[in-house]
Amino acid sequence: MSIGDGDFIIAHKEINSKNFSHSEQLHSFIDELLKQESLIPKDLDAISISKGPGSYTGLRIGVSAAKGLAYALDIPLISVSTLLCLAKQVDINEGLIVPMLDARRMEVYSEIFDASFESKREIKAEILEETSFQIELEASEVHFIGTGVEKFQEICHHPNALFHKEKLPSAKEQYPIAKRKFDDNIFEDVAYFEPYYLKDFVSL
Repeated sequence: MSIGDGDFIIAHKEINSKNFSHSEQLHSFIDELLKQESLIPKDLDAISISKGPGSYTGLRIGVSAAKGLAYALDIPLISVSTLLCLAKQVDINEGLIVPMLDARRMEVYSEIFDASFESKREIKAEILEETSFQIELEASEVHFIGTGVEKFQEICHHPNALFHKEKLPSAKEQYPIAKRKFDDNIFEDVAYFEPYYLKDFVSL
């Protein structure tokens, strides 16, 4: 979670604990972040949410909270791609960036970006194999980042593959993207906006 003022982040809070229950503590953390900066909800100009893809439960809880705040405060709702937020953590001059989020088993949600963060391939849910991303790897260095990296590193041994492990999507990268959308009046319809699940929910 981040709060910004113009082009600057003035407050930021990350909780990466595996025991963190979003449904029970999300609103408490939002309240804590606001109080830290002596702000109240009515001081906010917009709410930004990471729209997915990702965990069905996490997206549902996060988007529900964001829509509730935006509606109650009558302020815009802005959505940002989760994979773009991940890609923004890699700073390169050339080559490709592949943010990948762990799905289940050997599956990941991934996208391909160039060094300027332009999408070069649409988001896919794909099963990782030894030959995954071979065309890209033969052409240039490829930076893999996200929660799906560890399992791909086990089967990918190409010299052009670079792995950025233990990286999670962060509101620090989300804020500048959301700020540009705010300046350009690119908002979501609070009543109808749904997160990008990519795949239907499956109960096991």
